[in-house]
Formats: sequence, C-alpha cells, structure tokens
Amino acid sequence: MNTDKIYAESIAKEYAPKEKSKIVALRKLDAKAKLPATVFTYTFGIVSALVFGTGMCFAMQVIGNSMILGIVIGIIGMLGCGINYPIYVKMLEKGKKKYAYEIVELAREISEGE
Repeated sequence: MNTDKIYAESIAKEYAPKEKSKIVALRKLDAKAKLPATVFTYTFGIVSALVFGTGMCFAMQVIGNSMILGIVIGIIGMLGCGINYPIYVKMLEKGKKKYAYEIVELAREISEGE
C-alpha cells in the first residue's frame, strides 16, 4: 500500500471545492433553529447561578453584613435557575416552529431522492 498516495489524496480532499449537500443544509437549518434557545439558556443560567452565589456570599456575610439582602438576592438567583428550563423549552419550540416547514421539505427531498 502506497502511504504517500493516500496522504496526497487526503490533502487534496481537504482543498477540493466542497459540494453543497442537502444533508449539510438540513443540519445547518436544525442548528439555526436550536441555537438562539441554547445561547440564551446558557447565558441566563450562568448569570442566575452567579446571582445565587452572590446572594449566598451576602447571606454568609462574606461580602457584606446584610443577611436579609443575601437571602433576597439568593432567592432571585434560585428563581432564575428554576425558570431557565421552561424558558428554554418555549424558545426551542418557537425556533422549531419557525423553521419547521423548511426542515420538513428538505428532509422529504432527501428521503425521496435516495
């Protein structure tokens, strides 16, 4: 087996023009439908966890002297963490609904073409 030939072919494939595939387009549409919900969920979850941690620091009097303020801030952070998943589900449903027609049509074309 000629390893130089195999290596040359793998390099050539890397630089060859890419064909537009319907599967690639389908994956991109799927990612486009899910991306806003995912980005928002991660961002909101991180911020909520930080708010909760800040509340805990206040409550344990690591940062300040106000335990009541810490409890209130901690509860706000907990509520944010608690509503994060329902918000994600709603946003994902909205994104899927927005791109559903295009995804179904492209999937139908792919399944009928093969």
